Amino acid sequence: MTHVVSTSEQRPPRFGFIVSKRVGGAVVRNTVRRRLKAICAEALADVRPGADVVIRVLPSAASADYSDLRTEVVRCLERKAAA
Repeated sequence: MTHVVSTSEQRPPRFGFIVSKRVGGAVVRNTVRRRLKAICAEALADVRPGADVVIRVLPSAASADYSDLRTEVVRCLERKAAA
């Protein structure tokens, strides 16, 4: 689940991640968070300046591989935060 708030500020986009304990233990949550950070760093150029993006991770993300997670995040960013 992705939420985007646009501001008129001319600054790079910011990302926040909500990974609850329902996703898994600490190791699983941190792995998912690190994957999301890498995916968002790749997609940074495609997100409009001044956007605040919050990604809430669902429990199914714990079992998703990197390519599936990347596909889903990029799709959401293109739909909600494209430059």
